[in-house]
Amino acid sequence: MPSLKSYLPTLAALALLSQSLMVRAELPDFTDLVEQASPAVVNISTRQNLPERALTSQPSMPDLEGLPPMLREFFERNLPQMPRTPPGGQREEQSLGSGFIISADGYVLTNNHVVANADEIIVRLSDRSELQAKLIGADPRTDVALLKVEGKGLPTVKLGKSEDLKVGAWVLAIGSPFGFDHSVTAGIVSAKGRSLPNENYVPFIQTDVAINPGNSGGPLFNLDGEVVGINSQIFTRSGGFMGLSFAIPITVAMDVANQLKSGGKVSRGWLGVVIQEVNKDLAESFGLERPAGALVAQVLEGGPADQGGLRVGDVILSLDGKSIIMSADLPHLVGGLKPGAKASLDVVREGSRKKLQLTIGALPEDGVNVPGSDAAGAERSSNRLGVSVVELTDAQKKSLDLKGGVVIKEVLNGPAALIGLRPGDIITHLNNQAIDSVNTFSQVARKLPRNRSVSMRVLREDRASFITFKLAE
Repeated sequence: MPSLKSYLPTLAALALLSQSLMVRAELPDFTDLVEQASPAVVNISTRQNLPERALTSQPSMPDLEGLPPMLREFFERNLPQMPRTPPGGQREEQSLGSGFIISADGYVLTNNHVVANADEIIVRLSDRSELQAKLIGADPRTDVALLKVEGKGLPTVKLGKSEDLKVGAWVLAIGSPFGFDHSVTAGIVSAKGRSLPNENYVPFIQTDVAINPGNSGGPLFNLDGEVVGINSQIFTRSGGFMGLSFAIPITVAMDVANQLKSGGKVSRGWLGVVIQEVNKDLAESFGLERPAGALVAQVLEGGPADQGGLRVGDVILSLDGKSIIMSADLPHLVGGLKPGAKASLDVVREGSRKKLQLTIGALPEDGVNVPGSDAAGAERSSNRLGVSVVELTDAQKKSLDLKGGVVIKEVLNGPAALIGLRPGDIITHLNNQAIDSVNTFSQVARKLPRNRSVSMRVLREDRASFITFKLAE
């Protein structure tokens, strides 16, 4: 009778096969999803007519005549193609992207940057038929554009709820990277609610789905075949995919699309504040248990926050019961509210919790600029911070919309130099106390605690922020 030892290789092989089958069973099968969703995904190309004068700075195509046939073929294949210049001195510049049909009568969603400044927009369907599209409206702040093509009974995508998406969930993208139509890539959700530089109103979905130029504007699907986002941006150092892709949540995109469809423009909520992140030192200086919330560094006069009683130095912890963990959470929540809506804020002010009720305003189309001015003055005060400060003039206070503050005239060796203060910086608050004069500044600076985080509000080039420092023993 064979020994048990003789069966061990067979048992090991069966175990490996079983494990392989289990892994294979756990991996999703995207074939049905792609088959059902692909017809509603489109390729978008644009043409932009540029004046002849725009050609003057463009490099010209080298003359290949006279070269041996083999060399001429090599250069023609490898040199970049120059834009075509049609008769009349106009150049046609082309771009390429993706999109998807959201209604059977021809409404198409894509990115604003795909169709920006286009003179002609062409939508190519999965059957390779081409339709000319009309731009219904675009919103650069969210990078969403709504197009319309003429048609009936067109294939459409199913729309999901991006808020139900979970980190770690499988997602799939269909688009036209580098012009390769209906390319399919898959990955997982890496994070939600991501904020990107200069993108204050979109809580991006971060994925590791391979996205490249040409994927922009294309759909991001969940495993149920529902669109949960619009692939919009990638983080790259090489120009290609590096594992960090960002999609606009479909909930945000559809809110924008519905507003563009009904009114041609988008209105979003606005508080009229400048905020900053609360780090460990700022949390300590404001008496918070942990770093969280949005620190109000500036309140614009006459804005919704000003009228609602919000003050500089308040730390906003929640809006309508939704926690503010990172400061970037606040613009996402406020931007999603309609102008005129009532909002409830939980704030920490001078170590105590308060609840404020205010009315959300409408974000100005061109933003709000706070006027600036060069600091000047006569009376000076030196102190152990290592700065020399002077009074603000009445004209400067008026132009900067300030009720008080002092101007740094000179930075000496000391804590001020170490934390990066410069001549011309305006100090409006020190250790959670408003500074209305040089005398007040000197008194507060004299009583600063040692070996504990101290906050200071500084206005530099029309932008306010809180910084922290510690005075050693």
